[in-house]
Amino acid sequence: MSLHPFQNEPLLNFRSPEEQARMQVEVDRVKAQLGQSYPLRIGAQRLSAQKVFLSRDPAQPTTVVGELQMGSSVHVAMAVAEAQKAFDAWSNVEPWERAAMLLRAGDILRQRRRELLAWLAFEVGKNFDQADGEIAEAIDHFEWNARQLLSWNQGKEIQPIATEINEYRYLPLGVGAVISPWNFPSTLPLGMAVAAIAAGNTVVLKPAEESSVIAHQLFRVFEDAGLPPGVLNLVPGFGAEVGDALVRHPDVKFVAFVGSRNVGTQIHHRASGLVPGQRHLKRVMTEMGGKNATIVTARADMDWAAREVVASVIGYQGQKCSATSRLILLDEIHDEFLGAVLAEIDRVSKDMGHASENHAFGPVINQVAVDKIAGYVAQAQSQGNVLRKGAQTGEGYCFTPTVVDEVAVQSPIAQEEIFGPFLAVLRAKSLAEAVQLANSVEYALTGSAFTRDPQELEYVRRNFYVGNLYLNRSSTGAMAGVHPFGGFKLSGTGPKVGSPDYLGFFLQAQAVTQKVRYPWGE
Repeated sequence: MSLHPFQNEPLLNFRSPEEQARMQVEVDRVKAQLGQSYPLRIGAQRLSAQKVFLSRDPAQPTTVVGELQMGSSVHVAMAVAEAQKAFDAWSNVEPWERAAMLLRAGDILRQRRRELLAWLAFEVGKNFDQADGEIAEAIDHFEWNARQLLSWNQGKEIQPIATEINEYRYLPLGVGAVISPWNFPSTLPLGMAVAAIAAGNTVVLKPAEESSVIAHQLFRVFEDAGLPPGVLNLVPGFGAEVGDALVRHPDVKFVAFVGSRNVGTQIHHRASGLVPGQRHLKRVMTEMGGKNATIVTARADMDWAAREVVASVIGYQGQKCSATSRLILLDEIHDEFLGAVLAEIDRVSKDMGHASENHAFGPVINQVAVDKIAGYVAQAQSQGNVLRKGAQTGEGYCFTPTVVDEVAVQSPIAQEEIFGPFLAVLRAKSLAEAVQLANSVEYALTGSAFTRDPQELEYVRRNFYVGNLYLNRSSTGAMAGVHPFGGFKLSGTGPKVGSPDYLGFFLQAQAVTQKVRYPWGE
């Protein structure tokens, strides 16, 4: 099977009146579907449960987006059994046929793109401009992994020997658990699940409670593309029960997780041991967030840098693991540049409203997030000079941006992931000090630096220690195949999603040797 070279999915233009009209049709269509009940999807079964979760619109919490049946440890056991049953057949499906299924699914998602944008607006408060980049990347995951699986199926070239035929090939692992967060509810679960399925594995997916309706829309994409029952199983549930049961299950061969550092480190620890019936050591992949810094020097294009910084600070209300939450400014440009950043933050955040109307600034995900951000705002006065003091506003979970200047490097607001529209500003006397400050946290996911000086760029490239380093551009907005994504230190274990080697996490290598020429005299 031959495919044309991979190309990233182009973005839509929401400034176009025609595109706005198309989106309004989808918004109305999705609005008419709000409040439905969603069963567990295990094998070919649709199951109800004793517990339910009401997913709510974060901009209008009285609006129920969907009623989710929430799984239990019993449902986990059922799902793993169905996945194990499906594994033998799916792992033996010809790679070209698996690739064709992924391409069909990607095309279905492409056709339903605007519908998914509307679901993201209602369930997680993400406007169209932000959501479209996510859905485009989700489509890319299908296209990218269809090509990657064909490449990996060829194996790797090894040293020949005249008396033997030797082969180095890759085999799927088995049943895997994918545990995904709410902030990128399409591209993050798909990034993990599509790669695992492409490699010939089967998957039990536990999405975040707050984005489980979107997970059901994605399940429909696989179903309509012809994925056999049991290859993907959808078990929404509370992490303490469903997530833990998945991680500990003896037949789960790998765990792929994106979420908080606290949960990720627990998963890493719990998956490392053996339980009765387990005959393997689990592979664990975690991506656990960041405390990302952007450095700006006097050699930067100030107007461009200010726009890019603000886009990464309050884009999707700062609820991105890649968002800039620390701004490190050299002394000579501190006042001028900070003034430009404040003006841009004020301009963008004034356009506040419901994501389904594509306002630039919207809600954080829930009241728990509001309370957490408010706790850091309360501390801010004692940790720096508060230039903008955020607060909850409106009927939903909207929380205006906070900016704190003159923050000390060891302050909690400079060290801890807040996950909201909150910016800590630090000063540096030199580029070397700025990079040292940037590296001073326990995370190392993304980082950014703005300067047009080649020597400064080279210094940053050599010394700024993060998984994704961006020079003269925002720290957010990774694209599959172009910006392989994943961090160092306590930001995660790797590998990097959208990379040429990502599929290797979901495969195991095997060497096969056949003797063909025997020694003389035997």
